[in-house]
Amino acid sequence: MRKIVVTILLLAAYNAIAQNKAEKEVQTDASEITVFIEGAQVTRKKSVELPQGKTAIKFVNLSPFIDAKSVQVKANGEITVLSVNHQQNFINKLDKSKELTDLELKLKSIDEKINLEHTHLSIVAEQLSFLQQNKTIGGKNQETSVTNLKETMTFFSTQLSALKLKEIEHNKNIHEMNKQRSDIEKQIKTFTTKKEYPNGEVLVKVDAKRAGTYEFEVSYLVNNAGWFPSYDIRAKNINEPIQIIYKANVRQETKEDWRNVKLRFSSSNPNSSGVAPELKTYYLNYNSTPPTYNIKQGSNIAKGTVISAEDGAPLPGASVMVKGTTIGAATDVNGNFALTMPSNGGNLLFSYIGFKQIEMPFYGNHMNITLEPDNVSLEEVVITAYGINESSEERAPSSRVAGTRTKKTDSAKIRGLSSLAIPSEMVVKQTTVDFEIKMPYTVLSDNKSYAVDMITYELPASYQYYSVPKIQKDAFLIANIIDWEKYSLLEGEANIFFEDSYVGKTLLNLSTATDTLSISLGKDKNVTVNREKVKEFTTKQFIGSKKEESRSWITTVKNNKNQPISMIILDQTPISTVEEIEVLIQELSEAKHNKATGEIKWEFKLEPSSKKELTLKYSVKYPKDRKLVIE
Repeated sequence: MRKIVVTILLLAAYNAIAQNKAEKEVQTDASEITVFIEGAQVTRKKSVELPQGKTAIKFVNLSPFIDAKSVQVKANGEITVLSVNHQQNFINKLDKSKELTDLELKLKSIDEKINLEHTHLSIVAEQLSFLQQNKTIGGKNQETSVTNLKETMTFFSTQLSALKLKEIEHNKNIHEMNKQRSDIEKQIKTFTTKKEYPNGEVLVKVDAKRAGTYEFEVSYLVNNAGWFPSYDIRAKNINEPIQIIYKANVRQETKEDWRNVKLRFSSSNPNSSGVAPELKTYYLNYNSTPPTYNIKQGSNIAKGTVISAEDGAPLPGASVMVKGTTIGAATDVNGNFALTMPSNGGNLLFSYIGFKQIEMPFYGNHMNITLEPDNVSLEEVVITAYGINESSEERAPSSRVAGTRTKKTDSAKIRGLSSLAIPSEMVVKQTTVDFEIKMPYTVLSDNKSYAVDMITYELPASYQYYSVPKIQKDAFLIANIIDWEKYSLLEGEANIFFEDSYVGKTLLNLSTATDTLSISLGKDKNVTVNREKVKEFTTKQFIGSKKEESRSWITTVKNNKNQPISMIILDQTPISTVEEIEVLIQELSEAKHNKATGEIKWEFKLEPSSKKELTLKYSVKYPKDRKLVIE
């Protein structure tokens, strides 16, 4: 019986050893990255030498944030993929970057120096205490000579001065080193949270018909990465085309560096304001008031700070997105953000590595956001990671989608290499657009935002000034672009440069665009607009059972530029909602009147250094026993 047990144990040990020998660890480098609005697809390729028969291949040192359901493995040659499993190795954790390790060593060294200075201070304090306790000269019945007194005072003064100077020097050193320590801590926070993450692994079981070298391709979706578009819009003057520099702001904290990869940006998502004002319809009824407009400087700007609920520390590099759009930003080193909001507002999504994503409505111009640590996300990944068992034939992704079209552009530039114009390729699919950067690119896993200039467009535009002086006495320059759909633009913030000067930010809002895209280039102080009520025409009189009130407004537009301009001025009249209230238009200065909304629109050209006066006059009749609030 004992021999049987020993035999069984030996066989089990042999099988275990044989199984371990059949398991092959493989290190890979990322070769292709497709970055989505949220998340990224990572592709790794590797040639692996295999014996004949079944082998377990373990692709190691991968991101801990892999979406297990997205793992795909493709193998070329006479080989069958039997199973694919994603797992996480909590024993062999991912190595920190060399830069982060060096910073942590510096922090440790400074802490040791600070402790040493505190030790010196305590020694000085002991010496000072000893000196104070032994400053009595001579005994109780012993007289002290003048010479002894002088010598003692000199000694005491010299020693006390030396000790006090040492104390000042040590405190100064501690102060300087604390400043250095604070700077290093801030720099460390720009890399990552202090939490350690497990090593992501993909275990692939294969059956090779013969020994040889086989090409493997492993791809998967990973969180803690993404991009959002932004633009530089430049207009030299109102006679030349507009220039739009299309940029991708990419960030990633996947715990794996993307070095010299083929980079692609996809518009899909697998997971003082320069915005011109708009009129509200002016409905007139009893107990109603004219529409009000709350115009404040920067009222369309969402600002705030994102901090950790764990220790109250700011979270640099946190993602801030307008829900349902591609409008986004990232927090700075102090956790602060600023984002131009659409005119209709919206909800904001806040996310950061290792923290729970939250959604908040835009409720004001300063928002303090606190994110809670997500302690269960990795455990959830482990639970869902196993049981993926698909062949490479079923999982292999197609390289092109039916119905796609490709555009090549030669004007795309990579930030930092503006002197080297490189080509890019824009692949337009059925519902998404991909931008392929035709140059190896590196994005480190440090959660910093890298701006990549993808494409530069020179677009023909017609320019027109637009003003709603009832709301805001400013003239906004509007660039109108036709056929804008073929440029595959996305919603995003834009920096505006007009006449070689930075004038502010605006929002490229495509949700309201029709066949013509109108881009607000901000305010032009060389075009002045003023709207005033004419008091002598503001009257009230009684006619029979009716009461009649008249209102008159004069709007003055002046062109202080040295070239002619095209201008649109909007105003409005009230709209009656009951039959007994009658609105009579008396003068419009040849404006177009929309009777359904009450909108008054003047459209005209204005020569240099000239001005134009526009008159709007109307009266309202209503029963004299009723009260009506009229603007």
